[in-house]
Amino acid sequence: MIPLFGKWEVGFGNSTYFCSTTEPMSIDNSKHYFSSDFKLGILGGGQLGKMLLYETRKFDIHTVVMDASEDAPCKIACNEFVLGNLMDFDAVYNLGKQVDVLTIEIENVNVDALEKLEEEGIKVFPPTKALRIIQNKAQQKLFYVDKGIPTAEFHRFAYKSEIEDSIANGGMDFPFIWKAARFGYDGQGVKVVRKLEDLNGLPDGECIAEELIDFKNELAVIVARSVSGEVKTYPVVEMEFHPEANQVEYVICPARIDTKVAQKAQEIALLVADKIKHVGLLAVELFQTQDDKILVNEVAPRPHNSGHYSIEASYTNQFEQHIRAILDLPMGNTRSKVAGIMVNLVGAEGYTGDVVYENMTDILKLEGVTPHIYGKKHTRPFRKMGHVTIVNADVDEARKIAQQVKETIKVISK
Repeated sequence: MIPLFGKWEVGFGNSTYFCSTTEPMSIDNSKHYFSSDFKLGILGGGQLGKMLLYETRKFDIHTVVMDASEDAPCKIACNEFVLGNLMDFDAVYNLGKQVDVLTIEIENVNVDALEKLEEEGIKVFPPTKALRIIQNKAQQKLFYVDKGIPTAEFHRFAYKSEIEDSIANGGMDFPFIWKAARFGYDGQGVKVVRKLEDLNGLPDGECIAEELIDFKNELAVIVARSVSGEVKTYPVVEMEFHPEANQVEYVICPARIDTKVAQKAQEIALLVADKIKHVGLLAVELFQTQDDKILVNEVAPRPHNSGHYSIEASYTNQFEQHIRAILDLPMGNTRSKVAGIMVNLVGAEGYTGDVVYENMTDILKLEGVTPHIYGKKHTRPFRKMGHVTIVNADVDEARKIAQQVKETIKVISK
């Protein structure tokens, strides 16, 4: 135990914050997370949880994972697996009472249960105050406006029918982006609306209608923020999306943008993390407009698709960094060792059933290629089944190889 008295300095990024106290403060350097009775709980057993478990197994941290699926990818790698509904109060609460620290790999969880656990002394990261804002995209957008964070113009609606009324009365016009306020993921819950008929078939619950931004690039910055407030950012990445599925096809690091634009993106991402008081990883998705303004699109309070490249390309990958942050361990180096590009492997259109990865041998012959298969046994169109990382000293050469990977491998069914 190291006692601290009086005044000390804490450096966050390019800024230094000064704190003072009349009471002794202690930094505990004797926490026994490794090869011990300590238990880390993870809500969600999908691919993000599975990749988190690569890091907990490396550190020999005992894990308890809960998911609603018997076939969850996490099941093979955790110490304990609990079958349970993440939106069920009792299931989440009971899981939390078994562990010392609780985190998430998906934001669609019962926050009321997490709040009660926090009140009873269980450490929950991200904190429930942050998670309540992030879970609801309408709340997210209102938060940005309230905190002076640049974002696209939007309208909030309790029901989809209110959009039609607003259009009829001249309150808004086409085109715009419709987003469900809750439970959207992997391109679900988002649609470009160019005419009234495009609203047909969409859910009738709470939603937002957002200005369609004429952007130059879609960017992302992952911010890592520890329990004690140490903050680090990963390099700005560039994202290329599938035009129909609204899913990321490629993540490119470093983003091929001007240095001043990258700096602005980093600053805005840090502002979001600071205002929301996040702990763990926060992926901040951004638009770079035609006149190089940076607007926040939305955030994810966990490891993110835009950071998968870091497993091969960074000194400290995003999953290890999340573990470091929520356990208040020293943060790792976020710089890249080499340029990295991620290609998402998604189910091919027209195929549903037991998965087959066609031409895997061919991509393994390519230089700097590493596939990650998530362990989902059944494929369907546009379901995320894995990803491939391509590393190279030259980002443009890596992008060419990534294109070759995308055109070669096929995720089909038997």
